Amino acid sequence: MAATLARLDLPSHPDLLVGITTGDDAGVFRLRADLAIVNTVDFFTPIVDEPHTYGRIAAANALSDIYAMGGRPISALNIVCWPQSGLPGEMLTEILRGGAEIAREAGMVIVGGHSVADEEVKYGMAVTGVIDPRRIMRNVGAIAGDALILTKPLGTGVLMTAFKRDALPDDQYAAAVSTMTQLNDKAAAAMLKYDAHAVTDITGFGLIGHASKMADGSGVTFIFEESDLPVLPGAIELSRAGMISGGLSRNREFYAPIVRISDEIADEMATLAFDPQTSGGLLIALPEAQAVRLLADLHAAGLPDAAIVGRVTSRSGQLIELV
Repeated sequence: MAATLARLDLPSHPDLLVGITTGDDAGVFRLRADLAIVNTVDFFTPIVDEPHTYGRIAAANALSDIYAMGGRPISALNIVCWPQSGLPGEMLTEILRGGAEIAREAGMVIVGGHSVADEEVKYGMAVTGVIDPRRIMRNVGAIAGDALILTKPLGTGVLMTAFKRDALPDDQYAAAVSTMTQLNDKAAAAMLKYDAHAVTDITGFGLIGHASKMADGSGVTFIFEESDLPVLPGAIELSRAGMISGGLSRNREFYAPIVRISDEIADEMATLAFDPQTSGGLLIALPEAQAVRLLADLHAAGLPDAAIVGRVTSRSGQLIELV
């Protein structure tokens, strides 16, 4: 997609504060000196069997980019792809009900939407948020000496691959659904109390993929401590058992050239660093002196898996190191 976009002559505007140039999480357009709108869109095929749960996961995932920018979601449009026959309308009702529940939890209004006939079910949202244009969180700006905090555990991709293969215990399934339906609103609110330099949310490109965008755009190297990475229950064992999705394999192949992985790292943990996440947490770079306080606030806000997972250094040989 980057190569495709590079061939386009996209118009610029003095009030377009964040566009596509750094692959940021959402676009930001200034309306006045103290107000800007944040726009994002996301939708995908079902990753669970229950329509209601699928709707909740897809909505939480769509909202995540707004929080990653430091914004507040205010409205959304549903996006639905649905077959003309073969599935009962009640299933679609449950999907939309799940999305509506997440919208209410976020204090956001669903104002409409659009549907198209498609043999493959897809659901998501186009979300609009608001933000102070003087307080935009970008995925660039990390500084050598910063600490790195991750607010949710890794492993949803591996767990949901196991689910599709009927190899996921009920308790691990429940843990995966719980983290995927958890909004990043509390993490964003806590983050905004501190001097965060760069932020992104961890989704389809995995921790390594999204972190590499931050490191590259900031001109630094990210060093992750393998022992500090939070993971979902069962993720290590399932990774060891080969519950690897096509997306994970593609991530690992694509990003391998920009990562140095210590020989001491077990392959199952390295695998989880490439695992594509659905509705993952925020990765926050901020001054090391503030990291422990932010971590305490995150834990107090109900995010017990949040952890200091690494540090930022001056650019070295690779964008990312896993040690």
